[in-house]
Amino acid sequence: MTRVVVVGNGMAGSRVVEELRARDLQRALDICVLGAETFPAYNRILLSSVLAGKVTVGDIALTPEAWYEQNDVQLELGVTVARIDRTARVVIASDGRTFGYDELVLATGSRPRVPTVPGFTDPGGDLAAGVSVFRTVGDCERIIAGSASAAHAIVVGGGLLGLEAARGLAGRGVAVTVLHKAGHLMEKQIDDLAGGVLVRTLARLGVDVRLRGVPIRYDTAGAERFIVLADGQHLPADIVVIAAGVEPDVCLARDSGLDVNRAIVVDDRMRTSDPHVWAIGECAEHRGTVYGLVAPAWEHAAVVANALTGAGGASYAGSAIVTRLKASNVDLATMGDAHLEDDETAEVVRFVDPVRGTYKKLVIRDGRLTGAILLGENATVGAVTQLFDRGGPVPSDRITLLFPGRGAATTVENPAHIPDRATVCRCNNVSKRAITKCWLAGARTVAAVAGVTRATTGCGGCRDLVAGIVDWMAAADPDEQPDVPALVTLAVS
Repeated sequence: MTRVVVVGNGMAGSRVVEELRARDLQRALDICVLGAETFPAYNRILLSSVLAGKVTVGDIALTPEAWYEQNDVQLELGVTVARIDRTARVVIASDGRTFGYDELVLATGSRPRVPTVPGFTDPGGDLAAGVSVFRTVGDCERIIAGSASAAHAIVVGGGLLGLEAARGLAGRGVAVTVLHKAGHLMEKQIDDLAGGVLVRTLARLGVDVRLRGVPIRYDTAGAERFIVLADGQHLPADIVVIAAGVEPDVCLARDSGLDVNRAIVVDDRMRTSDPHVWAIGECAEHRGTVYGLVAPAWEHAAVVANALTGAGGASYAGSAIVTRLKASNVDLATMGDAHLEDDETAEVVRFVDPVRGTYKKLVIRDGRLTGAILLGENATVGAVTQLFDRGGPVPSDRITLLFPGRGAATTVENPAHIPDRATVCRCNNVSKRAITKCWLAGARTVAAVAGVTRATTGCGGCRDLVAGIVDWMAAADPDEQPDVPALVTLAVS
């Protein structure tokens, strides 16, 4: 029997365990997963919804503890790994326990960056009172507890995570200011025009943004706490949330002698420089790229599961990235290279309405969509995402991809005209055909479809499209509408 140890029980680690068991029908693998957190696996993407009070921690659970017992998987929570002995093939925990392995999967994820600002940490190097990062359930709970008595909050960082945290706090009635050192928000995903529209949108929702806002001190000595900026401004700050980026957690890998660049270097099978050690998710670097999103991590998990079980198809060629901002009342999707500066090789189609908080941009090269930014009213986001994924030719009337009811985009979004093999849920690689077959097998709600296919359980951006397919299938049910049996047959062929 092959002993597999997985270090990390986050979204990548828990998924690889599920993928392994789904393929290991003969129980030839002895699987152990070590998680540093005391919580079972949960959807980290939805922590902002917990912070906003829309859902509870229980609502975002991924793999319940009972599943591990039912599937003969050893689950060890609250276990921090101290080191790896690759010669003896042993993982040593900080409490002295050892876990031998034949194959080791590292899913250590990332750790938050904390700027070296006086007052952010105490003399021992730990975060000071009133200062939190936003990465785990524990972090989220501390922020919620602090917000109960806070009038003013400062969020350091205007990327995805920082904006999600800011909206969550604003939803709890706290006055929020976001400090972002760059010239516009989310500069890695969107351009400066979109960033300007996003600032206005956030202002209407109670979030103030200070661009090029660089904190130099957190002062808690007096009766009031405040952040001092490089330009001399003093901003009240009862609590501070740091969302200034993350970095791959490669300490174990580096200390054990594995090849590490920005992250743990892996090949197309997600194998490290040690043939018995694999890395997936945010801690892995594939062909010079480190992915910080859930969809690539889950693709990595499937590749490793295929490799370790001999299921075939164990090759990873990289991922096309679609980013969704999961913040209350802020609808933003970005994909491809739309955030780059325009160049002569690209055709750019753009619509801007800052008063209504709308910004739409398409980047087209050689008749194919290579990037897009959709902020505000997003009725065509499903059509645009599918077009980006498939790499198909864009409509001759480009405007149909920006506004609903203009023919081509509406046709693409209509479930009857979505190709059966089109990917609906990018996080879990679920096609329209898989959803229609699931519906015919008896899963007649979005929740039921999610339970079978996992569609909607990643970033959640596909929920409306999945609901549309479910509704379309119900309307096309031959038992209810005998005149459309051919439509259902076509959908699942």
